[in-house]
Amino acid sequence: MTETTYRIHGATGEWEVVIGLEVHAQVTSKSKLFSGADTTFGAEPNSQVSLVDAAMPGMLPVPNRECIRQAVRTGMAIEAQINAWSRFDRKNYFYADLPQGYQISQLFHPIVGEGQLLIEADEKAGIPADKIIGIERIHVEQDAGKLMHDQHPTMSYVDLNRSGVALMEIVSKPDMRSPAEAGAYVRKLRSILRYVGSCDGNMEQGSMRADVNVSVRRPGDEFGTRTETKNVNSVRFVMAVIEQEARRQVDLIEDGGTVVQETRLYDPDKNETRSMRSKEDAHDYRYFPDPDLLPLELDQAFLDECRASLPELPDAKRARYTGALGLNDYNAAQLTMEVEVFARFETLLAETATRLGKSEAEVATQVANWTLSVAPGVLKSLGDEAQLEYNTAAANAGILQMVDAGTVSGGQAKEIYELVLRTGRDPAEIAETEGLKQQSDTGAIEAEIDKVLAGNPEKVAEYRGGKDKLFGFFVGQTMKAMQGKANPAVVNDLLKVKLG
Repeated sequence: MTETTYRIHGATGEWEVVIGLEVHAQVTSKSKLFSGADTTFGAEPNSQVSLVDAAMPGMLPVPNRECIRQAVRTGMAIEAQINAWSRFDRKNYFYADLPQGYQISQLFHPIVGEGQLLIEADEKAGIPADKIIGIERIHVEQDAGKLMHDQHPTMSYVDLNRSGVALMEIVSKPDMRSPAEAGAYVRKLRSILRYVGSCDGNMEQGSMRADVNVSVRRPGDEFGTRTETKNVNSVRFVMAVIEQEARRQVDLIEDGGTVVQETRLYDPDKNETRSMRSKEDAHDYRYFPDPDLLPLELDQAFLDECRASLPELPDAKRARYTGALGLNDYNAAQLTMEVEVFARFETLLAETATRLGKSEAEVATQVANWTLSVAPGVLKSLGDEAQLEYNTAAANAGILQMVDAGTVSGGQAKEIYELVLRTGRDPAEIAETEGLKQQSDTGAIEAEIDKVLAGNPEKVAEYRGGKDKLFGFFVGQTMKAMQGKANPAVVNDLLKVKLG
Protein backbone atom coordinates (compact mmCIF):
# COMPACT_ATOMS: atom_id res chain seq x y z
CA MET A 1 0.00 0.00 0.00
CA THR A 2 1.43 3.37 -1.05
CA GLU A 3 1.41 6.14 1.56
CA THR A 4 -0.24 9.39 0.54
CA THR A 5 2.08 12.24 -0.47
CA TYR A 6 -0.22 14.98 0.88
CA ARG A 7 1.90 17.62 2.59
CA ILE A 8 1.49 21.11 4.04
CA HIS A 9 4.14 23.37 2.52
CA GLY A 10 5.48 25.83 5.09
CA ALA A 11 8.17 28.49 5.03
CA THR A 12 10.64 26.08 6.65
CA GLY A 13 9.79 22.95 4.66
CA GLU A 14 7.16 20.23 4.41
CA TRP A 15 4.85 19.06 7.18
CA GLU A 16 2.81 15.88 7.48
CA VAL A 17 -0.74 15.89 8.83
CA VAL A 18 -1.84 13.21 11.31
CA ILE A 19 -5.60 12.69 11.62
CA GLY A 20 -7.83 10.67 13.91
CA LEU A 21 -11.64 10.79 14.00
CA GLU A 22 -14.15 10.13 16.75
CA VAL A 23 -17.49 9.58 15.04
CA HIS A 24 -20.65 9.79 17.14
CA ALA A 25 -23.40 7.77 15.48
CA GLN A 26 -26.93 7.82 16.85
CA VAL A 27 -28.18 4.25 17.14
CA THR A 28 -31.31 3.37 15.18
CA SER A 29 -33.84 2.35 17.80
CA LYS A 30 -37.41 3.26 18.72
CA SER A 31 -36.49 4.09 22.31
CA LYS A 32 -33.52 5.49 24.20
CA LEU A 33 -30.54 3.67 25.67
CA PHE A 34 -31.85 3.42 29.23
CA SER A 35 -35.52 4.44 28.98
CA GLY A 36 -38.63 3.80 26.92
CA ALA A 37 -38.90 7.38 25.64
CA ASP A 38 -39.38 7.85 21.89
CA THR A 39 -36.47 8.88 19.63
CA THR A 40 -38.36 10.32 16.61
CA PHE A 41 -36.48 13.23 15.06
CA GLY A 42 -38.11 16.66 14.94
CA ALA A 43 -40.62 16.29 17.78
CA GLU A 44 -41.72 19.26 19.88
CA PRO A 45 -39.07 20.20 22.47
CA ASN A 46 -39.24 18.17 25.69
CA SER A 47 -42.05 15.96 24.37
CA GLN A 48 -39.95 12.78 24.44
CA VAL A 49 -38.53 12.82 27.96
CA SER A 50 -39.03 10.09 30.56
CA LEU A 51 -38.38 10.42 34.27
CA VAL A 52 -35.10 8.56 33.70
CA ASP A 53 -34.00 11.07 31.02
CA ALA A 54 -34.87 13.97 33.32
CA ALA A 55 -32.84 12.35 36.17
CA MET A 56 -35.68 12.31 38.63
CA PRO A 57 -34.65 10.88 42.04
CA GLY A 58 -34.95 7.12 42.37
CA MET A 59 -35.10 6.42 38.61
CA LEU A 60 -32.97 3.45 37.52
CA PRO A 61 -31.59 2.88 33.98
CA VAL A 62 -32.44 -0.33 32.12
CA PRO A 63 -30.30 -1.16 29.03
CA ASN A 64 -32.11 -1.28 25.70
CA ARG A 65 -31.34 -4.66 24.09
CA GLU A 66 -31.74 -3.32 20.56
CA CYS A 67 -29.16 -0.58 21.11
CA ILE A 68 -26.65 -3.16 22.33
CA ARG A 69 -27.49 -5.42 19.39
CA GLN A 70 -26.91 -2.63 16.87
CA ALA A 71 -23.53 -1.77 18.39
CA VAL A 72 -22.44 -5.42 18.21
CA ARG A 73 -23.60 -5.73 14.59
CA THR A 74 -21.66 -2.57 13.70
CA GLY A 75 -18.53 -4.00 15.32
CA MET A 76 -18.91 -7.21 13.35
CA ALA A 77 -19.28 -5.22 10.12
CA ILE A 78 -15.86 -3.62 10.63
CA GLU A 79 -14.26 -6.95 11.58
CA ALA A 80 -13.74 -5.81 15.16
CA GLN A 81 -13.22 -7.72 18.38
CA ILE A 82 -16.56 -8.13 20.17
CA ASN A 83 -16.20 -8.12 23.92
CA ALA A 84 -18.65 -10.57 25.48
CA TRP A 85 -18.09 -8.78 28.81
CA SER A 86 -18.30 -4.99 28.98
CA ARG A 87 -19.20 -2.38 31.56
CA PHE A 88 -20.78 1.05 31.84
CA ASP A 89 -18.98 3.89 33.63
CA ARG A 90 -20.07 7.27 34.88
CA LYS A 91 -18.32 10.24 33.33
CA ASN A 92 -18.90 13.10 35.74
CA TYR A 93 -19.17 16.68 34.55
CA PHE A 94 -21.67 19.52 34.78
CA TYR A 95 -23.43 20.96 31.78
CA ALA A 96 -26.86 22.56 31.55
CA ASP A 97 -28.28 19.95 29.16
CA LEU A 98 -26.99 16.97 31.22
CA PRO A 99 -29.66 16.50 33.92
CA GLN A 100 -27.85 13.69 35.78
CA GLY A 101 -24.62 15.63 36.20
CA TYR A 102 -22.86 12.66 34.59
CA GLN A 103 -22.94 10.71 31.34
CA ILE A 104 -23.23 6.93 31.27
CA SER A 105 -20.49 5.77 28.90
CA GLN A 106 -17.84 3.04 28.52
CA LEU A 107 -14.21 3.98 29.09
CA PHE A 108 -12.30 1.01 30.41
CA HIS A 109 -14.32 -1.91 29.01
CA PRO A 110 -16.05 -1.00 25.70
CA ILE A 111 -18.41 -3.40 23.98
CA VAL A 112 -16.35 -3.41 20.74
CA GLY A 113 -12.56 -3.52 20.54
CA GLU A 114 -10.13 -3.08 17.66
CA GLY A 115 -11.34 -3.30 14.07
CA GLN A 116 -10.53 -1.88 10.65
CA LEU A 117 -12.01 -0.17 7.64
CA LEU A 118 -10.74 -0.22 4.06
CA ILE A 119 -10.78 2.97 1.99
CA GLU A 120 -10.38 2.49 -1.75
CA ALA A 121 -7.82 4.07 -4.04
CA ASP A 122 -8.96 7.23 -5.80
CA GLU A 123 -6.19 8.92 -7.79
CA LYS A 124 -8.33 11.95 -8.60
CA ALA A 125 -9.07 12.52 -4.90
CA GLY A 126 -5.45 12.05 -3.90
CA ILE A 127 -5.66 8.49 -2.53
CA PRO A 128 -3.06 6.57 -4.55
CA ALA A 129 -3.82 3.11 -3.19
CA ASP A 130 -6.21 1.14 -1.01
CA LYS A 131 -5.54 1.79 2.66
CA ILE A 132 -6.68 0.16 5.89
CA ILE A 133 -7.66 2.56 8.67
CA GLY A 134 -7.49 1.05 12.15
CA ILE A 135 -10.43 1.45 14.51
CA GLU A 136 -9.53 1.48 18.17
CA ARG A 137 -12.93 0.88 19.73
CA ILE A 138 -16.67 1.41 19.65
CA HIS A 139 -18.32 2.24 22.92
CA VAL A 140 -21.96 2.89 23.71
CA GLU A 141 -23.05 5.97 25.61
CA GLN A 142 -26.03 8.24 26.14
CA ASP A 143 -26.34 11.56 24.36
CA ALA A 144 -26.89 14.87 26.14
CA GLY A 145 -29.76 17.25 25.49
CA LYS A 146 -29.60 20.42 23.41
CA LEU A 147 -29.27 24.06 24.43
CA MET A 148 -31.25 26.58 22.37
CA HIS A 149 -29.86 30.10 22.46
CA ASP A 150 -32.03 31.74 19.80
CA GLN A 151 -35.45 31.49 21.41
CA HIS A 152 -35.21 34.50 23.76
CA PRO A 153 -33.00 37.61 23.83
CA THR A 154 -31.82 37.10 27.44
CA MET A 155 -32.36 33.40 28.18
CA SER A 156 -31.36 29.99 26.84
CA TYR A 157 -33.70 27.01 26.78
CA VAL A 158 -33.01 23.30 27.20
CA ASP A 159 -34.55 20.57 25.02
CA LEU A 160 -34.12 17.11 26.56
CA ASN A 161 -35.59 15.12 23.67
CA ARG A 162 -32.08 13.98 22.73
CA SER A 163 -31.05 13.31 26.34
CA GLY A 164 -30.47 9.59 26.81
CA VAL A 165 -30.51 8.70 23.09
CA ALA A 166 -28.04 5.88 22.38
CA LEU A 167 -24.78 6.79 20.66
CA MET A 168 -21.98 4.68 19.31
CA GLU A 169 -18.66 6.47 19.55
CA ILE A 170 -16.43 5.01 16.85
CA VAL A 171 -12.82 5.95 17.53
CA SER A 172 -10.27 5.59 14.73
CA LYS A 173 -6.55 5.24 15.17
CA PRO A 174 -4.44 8.21 13.95
CA ASP A 175 -3.89 6.47 10.60
CA MET A 176 -5.16 9.10 8.18
CA ARG A 177 -2.72 11.50 6.50
CA SER A 178 -4.84 13.73 4.26
CA PRO A 179 -8.26 15.39 4.08
CA ALA A 180 -9.10 13.04 1.19
CA GLU A 181 -8.42 9.96 3.32
CA ALA A 182 -10.53 11.35 6.15
CA GLY A 183 -13.38 12.15 3.75
CA ALA A 184 -13.22 8.65 2.26
CA TYR A 185 -13.19 7.14 5.76
CA VAL A 186 -16.32 9.04 6.86
CA ARG A 187 -18.16 8.19 3.64
CA LYS A 188 -17.25 4.51 3.90
CA LEU A 189 -18.17 4.34 7.59
CA ARG A 190 -21.50 6.06 6.92
CA SER A 191 -22.16 3.59 4.11
CA ILE A 192 -21.51 0.62 6.40
CA LEU A 193 -23.74 2.02 9.15
CA ARG A 194 -26.55 2.45 6.63
CA TYR A 195 -26.05 -1.05 5.19
CA VAL A 196 -26.19 -2.54 8.69
CA GLY A 197 -29.10 -0.31 9.66
CA SER A 198 -27.50 0.75 12.93
CA CYS A 199 -27.53 4.50 12.12
CA ASP A 200 -29.23 6.53 9.39
CA GLY A 201 -26.03 8.55 8.84
CA ASN A 202 -27.90 11.85 8.42
CA MET A 203 -25.12 14.25 9.34
CA GLU A 204 -27.22 17.32 8.58
CA GLN A 205 -29.70 16.24 11.29
CA GLY A 206 -26.91 15.52 13.78
CA SER A 207 -27.45 11.77 13.97
CA MET A 208 -23.86 11.33 12.83
CA ARG A 209 -21.12 13.82 13.64
CA ALA A 210 -17.36 13.78 13.95
CA ASP A 211 -14.77 15.14 16.37
CA VAL A 212 -11.69 15.81 14.24
CA ASN A 213 -8.25 15.34 15.84
CA VAL A 214 -5.43 17.02 13.92
CA SER A 215 -1.69 17.39 14.54
CA VAL A 216 1.29 18.15 12.31
CA ARG A 217 4.86 16.90 12.29
CA ARG A 218 7.91 16.72 10.10
CA PRO A 219 7.59 13.57 7.95
CA GLY A 220 8.71 10.60 10.03
CA ASP A 221 8.95 12.49 13.36
CA GLU A 222 7.01 11.75 16.55
CA PHE A 223 3.37 12.83 16.72
CA GLY A 224 2.82 16.52 17.44
CA THR A 225 0.34 18.08 19.85
CA ARG A 226 -3.20 17.56 18.62
CA THR A 227 -6.33 19.65 18.74
CA GLU A 228 -9.89 18.35 18.66
CA THR A 229 -12.55 20.15 16.61
CA LYS A 230 -15.97 19.14 17.92
CA ASN A 231 -19.25 18.18 16.27
CA VAL A 232 -18.43 18.53 12.58
CA ASN A 233 -21.56 17.58 10.66
CA SER A 234 -20.61 16.95 7.03
CA VAL A 235 -17.89 15.19 5.06
CA ARG A 236 -17.02 18.46 3.32
CA PHE A 237 -16.61 20.23 6.64
CA VAL A 238 -14.45 17.40 8.04
CA MET A 239 -12.06 17.88 5.13
CA ALA A 240 -12.14 21.67 5.47
CA VAL A 241 -11.38 21.47 9.22
CA ILE A 242 -8.29 19.35 8.52
CA GLU A 243 -6.99 21.74 5.85
CA GLN A 244 -7.57 24.86 7.93
CA GLU A 245 -6.40 23.46 11.27
CA ALA A 246 -3.25 21.89 9.80
CA ARG A 247 -2.34 25.17 8.11
CA ARG A 248 -3.02 27.10 11.33
CA GLN A 249 -0.75 24.78 13.31
CA VAL A 250 2.08 24.96 10.76
CA ASP A 251 1.93 28.76 10.65
CA LEU A 252 1.86 28.91 14.45
CA ILE A 253 4.91 26.65 14.86
CA GLU A 254 6.89 28.38 12.13
CA ASP A 255 6.18 31.74 13.79
CA GLY A 256 7.78 30.44 16.99
CA GLY A 257 4.54 29.52 18.79
CA THR A 258 3.41 26.26 20.37
CA VAL A 259 0.32 24.21 19.58
CA VAL A 260 -1.83 23.84 22.70
CA GLN A 261 -3.94 20.73 23.22
CA GLU A 262 -7.45 22.11 23.19
CA THR A 263 -10.99 21.70 21.96
CA ARG A 264 -11.96 23.89 19.01
CA LEU A 265 -15.09 24.69 17.03
CA TYR A 266 -15.45 25.09 13.26
CA ASP A 267 -17.15 28.13 11.74
CA PRO A 268 -18.23 27.10 8.21
CA ASP A 269 -19.20 30.66 7.26
CA LYS A 270 -15.65 31.92 7.89
CA ASN A 271 -14.03 28.53 7.13
CA GLU A 272 -11.92 28.67 10.27
CA THR A 273 -11.54 26.93 13.61
CA ARG A 274 -11.52 28.80 16.89
CA SER A 275 -10.64 27.85 20.45
CA MET A 276 -13.43 26.57 22.69
CA ARG A 277 -11.62 25.31 25.80
CA SER A 278 -8.26 23.87 26.83
CA LYS A 279 -8.01 20.10 27.02
CA GLU A 280 -5.43 18.30 29.10
CA ASP A 281 -4.49 14.65 28.77
CA ALA A 282 -5.67 13.84 32.31
CA HIS A 283 -9.39 14.65 32.51
CA ASP A 284 -10.97 15.15 35.90
CA TYR A 285 -14.09 13.21 34.95
CA ARG A 286 -13.83 10.92 38.03
CA TYR A 287 -14.82 7.83 36.05
CA PHE A 288 -16.12 4.92 38.07
CA PRO A 289 -18.31 1.88 37.31
CA ASP A 290 -21.97 2.85 37.23
CA PRO A 291 -23.46 1.34 40.41
CA ASP A 292 -26.96 1.13 38.89
CA LEU A 293 -25.93 -1.11 35.98
CA LEU A 294 -24.58 -4.63 36.00
CA PRO A 295 -21.85 -5.52 33.49
CA LEU A 296 -23.09 -6.59 30.05
CA GLU A 297 -22.54 -10.30 29.42
CA LEU A 298 -23.34 -11.43 25.87
CA ASP A 299 -23.98 -15.12 25.29
CA GLN A 300 -22.99 -16.99 22.13
CA ALA A 301 -26.56 -17.33 20.89
CA PHE A 302 -26.95 -13.54 20.94
CA LEU A 303 -23.66 -13.05 19.08
CA ASP A 304 -24.59 -15.70 16.51
CA GLU A 305 -27.94 -13.99 15.88
CA CYS A 306 -26.20 -10.63 15.42
CA ARG A 307 -23.77 -12.06 12.87
CA ALA A 308 -26.48 -13.94 10.98
CA SER A 309 -28.51 -10.74 10.66
CA LEU A 310 -25.77 -8.83 8.83
CA PRO A 311 -26.47 -8.02 5.17
CA GLU A 312 -24.01 -8.26 2.31
CA LEU A 313 -21.61 -5.41 3.07
CA PRO A 314 -20.19 -2.84 0.60
CA ASP A 315 -16.84 -4.54 -0.11
CA ALA A 316 -18.44 -7.94 -0.70
CA LYS A 317 -21.19 -6.44 -2.82
CA ARG A 318 -18.71 -4.53 -4.97
CA ALA A 319 -16.67 -7.70 -5.50
CA ARG A 320 -19.83 -9.55 -6.58
CA TYR A 321 -20.79 -6.78 -8.98
CA THR A 322 -17.39 -6.81 -10.71
CA GLY A 323 -17.10 -10.60 -10.59
CA ALA A 324 -20.47 -12.31 -11.08
CA LEU A 325 -22.16 -9.38 -12.87
CA GLY A 326 -19.16 -8.19 -14.90
CA LEU A 327 -19.53 -4.50 -14.08
CA ASN A 328 -16.54 -2.19 -14.35
CA ASP A 329 -14.88 -0.91 -11.18
CA TYR A 330 -16.37 2.58 -11.45
CA ASN A 331 -19.98 1.43 -11.82
CA ALA A 332 -19.57 -1.12 -9.04
CA ALA A 333 -18.18 1.51 -6.68
CA GLN A 334 -20.93 4.03 -7.48
CA LEU A 335 -23.71 1.46 -7.12
CA THR A 336 -22.53 0.19 -3.74
CA MET A 337 -21.88 3.57 -2.13
CA GLU A 338 -25.40 4.12 -0.79
CA VAL A 339 -28.12 1.71 0.30
CA GLU A 340 -30.83 3.46 -1.71
CA VAL A 341 -28.81 3.24 -4.93
CA PHE A 342 -27.98 -0.45 -4.80
CA ALA A 343 -31.54 -1.26 -3.71
CA ARG A 344 -32.95 0.48 -6.81
CA PHE A 345 -30.35 -1.19 -9.01
CA GLU A 346 -30.95 -4.71 -7.75
CA THR A 347 -34.74 -4.39 -7.97
CA LEU A 348 -34.53 -3.08 -11.53
CA LEU A 349 -31.91 -5.69 -12.44
CA ALA A 350 -34.17 -8.56 -11.38
CA GLU A 351 -37.21 -7.07 -13.15
CA THR A 352 -35.30 -6.41 -16.39
CA ALA A 353 -33.67 -9.85 -16.49
CA THR A 354 -37.08 -11.49 -16.03
CA ARG A 355 -38.71 -9.43 -18.79
CA LEU A 356 -35.91 -10.07 -21.26
CA GLY A 357 -35.52 -13.74 -20.36
CA LYS A 358 -31.82 -13.21 -19.78
CA SER A 359 -29.44 -13.68 -16.87
CA GLU A 360 -28.72 -10.75 -14.56
CA ALA A 361 -25.10 -10.73 -15.76
CA GLU A 362 -26.28 -10.24 -19.37
CA VAL A 363 -28.27 -7.09 -18.56
CA ALA A 364 -26.26 -5.73 -15.62
CA THR A 365 -24.26 -3.13 -17.58
CA GLN A 366 -27.37 -1.81 -19.34
CA VAL A 367 -29.24 -1.53 -16.01
CA ALA A 368 -26.22 0.03 -14.26
CA ASN A 369 -25.86 2.73 -16.91
CA TRP A 370 -29.56 3.50 -16.71
CA THR A 371 -29.48 3.62 -12.88
CA LEU A 372 -26.37 5.78 -12.60
CA SER A 373 -26.60 8.05 -15.62
CA VAL A 374 -29.79 8.14 -17.65
CA ALA A 375 -32.45 8.02 -14.92
CA PRO A 376 -30.76 10.56 -12.58
CA GLY A 377 -30.27 12.96 -15.51
CA VAL A 378 -33.96 12.92 -16.42
CA LEU A 379 -35.04 13.19 -12.78
CA LYS A 380 -32.75 16.17 -12.26
CA SER A 381 -34.03 17.95 -15.38
CA LEU A 382 -37.65 17.50 -14.29
CA GLY A 383 -37.06 18.58 -10.70
CA ASP A 384 -40.31 18.96 -8.77
CA GLU A 385 -42.34 18.07 -11.87
CA ALA A 386 -41.32 14.41 -11.52
CA GLN A 387 -44.00 12.33 -9.81
CA LEU A 388 -41.87 9.81 -7.95
CA GLU A 389 -44.75 7.39 -7.36
CA TYR A 390 -44.61 6.67 -11.11
CA ASN A 391 -40.89 5.83 -10.96
CA THR A 392 -41.43 2.09 -10.54
CA ALA A 393 -39.14 -0.80 -11.41
CA ALA A 394 -41.81 -2.09 -13.80
CA ALA A 395 -41.91 1.19 -15.76
CA ASN A 396 -38.12 1.44 -15.94
CA ALA A 397 -37.78 -2.19 -17.00
CA GLY A 398 -40.45 -1.67 -19.67
CA ILE A 399 -38.36 1.09 -21.22
CA LEU A 400 -35.16 -0.98 -21.08
CA GLN A 401 -37.02 -3.87 -22.71
CA MET A 402 -37.90 -1.67 -25.69
CA VAL A 403 -34.31 -0.41 -25.94
CA ASP A 404 -33.01 -3.98 -25.89
CA ALA A 405 -35.44 -4.98 -28.64
CA GLY A 406 -34.40 -2.01 -30.79
CA THR A 407 -37.93 -0.63 -30.65
CA VAL A 408 -36.73 2.70 -29.24
CA SER A 409 -33.39 4.51 -29.27
CA GLY A 410 -31.53 5.86 -26.27
CA GLY A 411 -32.82 9.36 -26.92
CA GLN A 412 -36.38 8.13 -27.31
CA ALA A 413 -36.03 6.15 -24.07
CA LYS A 414 -35.28 9.39 -22.20
CA GLU A 415 -38.32 11.08 -23.71
CA ILE A 416 -40.54 8.15 -22.78
CA TYR A 417 -39.14 8.09 -19.23
CA GLU A 418 -39.85 11.80 -18.85
CA LEU A 419 -43.48 11.29 -19.90
CA VAL A 420 -43.80 8.33 -17.53
CA LEU A 421 -42.61 10.50 -14.62
CA ARG A 422 -45.00 13.29 -15.57
CA THR A 423 -48.12 11.21 -16.29
CA GLY A 424 -47.72 7.64 -15.08
CA ARG A 425 -48.69 6.31 -18.52
CA ASP A 426 -47.47 2.91 -19.74
CA PRO A 427 -44.09 3.17 -21.57
CA ALA A 428 -45.19 0.99 -24.50
CA GLU A 429 -48.36 3.05 -24.97
CA ILE A 430 -46.32 6.27 -24.92
CA ALA A 431 -43.91 4.93 -27.54
CA GLU A 432 -46.80 3.96 -29.79
CA THR A 433 -49.00 7.03 -29.50
CA GLU A 434 -46.29 9.70 -29.30
CA GLY A 435 -44.31 8.50 -32.31
CA LEU A 436 -41.34 7.53 -30.17
CA LYS A 437 -40.41 4.30 -31.92
CA GLN A 438 -37.42 3.57 -34.09
CA GLN A 439 -38.04 3.10 -37.79
CA SER A 440 -36.87 -0.38 -38.81
CA ASP A 441 -38.65 -0.48 -42.17
CA THR A 442 -35.77 -1.36 -44.48
CA GLY A 443 -37.60 0.05 -47.50
CA ALA A 444 -37.99 3.53 -46.00
CA ILE A 445 -34.44 3.58 -44.65
CA GLU A 446 -33.01 2.30 -47.93
CA ALA A 447 -34.79 5.08 -49.83
CA GLU A 448 -33.19 7.74 -47.62
CA ILE A 449 -29.75 6.11 -47.94
CA ASP A 450 -30.06 6.23 -51.72
CA LYS A 451 -30.79 9.98 -51.52
CA VAL A 452 -27.78 10.57 -49.23
CA LEU A 453 -25.42 8.63 -51.51
CA ALA A 454 -26.77 10.31 -54.64
CA GLY A 455 -26.28 13.73 -53.06
CA ASN A 456 -22.66 13.07 -52.04
CA PRO A 457 -20.95 11.31 -54.99
CA GLU A 458 -17.50 12.74 -54.18
CA LYS A 459 -17.60 11.36 -50.64
CA VAL A 460 -18.84 8.00 -51.89
CA ALA A 461 -15.83 7.88 -54.19
CA GLU A 462 -13.48 8.87 -51.37
CA TYR A 463 -14.92 6.18 -49.10
CA ARG A 464 -14.56 3.51 -51.74
CA GLY A 465 -11.03 4.79 -52.28
CA GLY A 466 -10.08 3.93 -48.71
CA LYS A 467 -11.34 6.74 -46.47
CA ASP A 468 -13.22 4.40 -44.09
CA LYS A 469 -13.86 7.17 -41.53
CA LEU A 470 -16.42 8.69 -43.87
CA PHE A 471 -18.78 5.85 -42.95
CA GLY A 472 -19.85 7.85 -39.88
CA PHE A 473 -20.75 10.77 -42.14
CA PHE A 474 -23.17 8.63 -44.12
CA VAL A 475 -24.73 7.24 -40.93
CA GLY A 476 -25.20 10.74 -39.56
CA GLN A 477 -26.77 12.06 -42.77
CA THR A 478 -29.17 9.12 -42.93
CA MET A 479 -30.20 9.51 -39.30
CA LYS A 480 -30.72 13.24 -39.87
CA ALA A 481 -32.92 12.55 -42.87
CA MET A 482 -34.93 10.07 -40.76
CA GLN A 483 -35.24 12.65 -37.95
CA GLY A 484 -33.30 10.37 -35.63
CA LYS A 485 -35.96 7.67 -35.74
CA ALA A 486 -34.14 5.11 -37.86
CA ASN A 487 -32.78 2.03 -36.16
CA PRO A 488 -28.99 2.61 -36.17
CA ALA A 489 -28.23 -1.09 -36.56
CA VAL A 490 -30.40 -1.31 -39.67
CA VAL A 491 -28.84 1.89 -41.06
CA ASN A 492 -25.34 0.49 -40.55
CA ASP A 493 -26.16 -2.84 -42.17
CA LEU A 494 -27.81 -1.27 -45.24
CA LEU A 495 -25.00 1.29 -45.70
CA LYS A 496 -22.37 -1.43 -45.65
CA VAL A 497 -24.21 -3.21 -48.47
CA LYS A 498 -24.80 -0.03 -50.48
CA LEU A 499 -21.21 1.16 -50.14
CA GLY A 500 -19.85 -2.20 -51.08
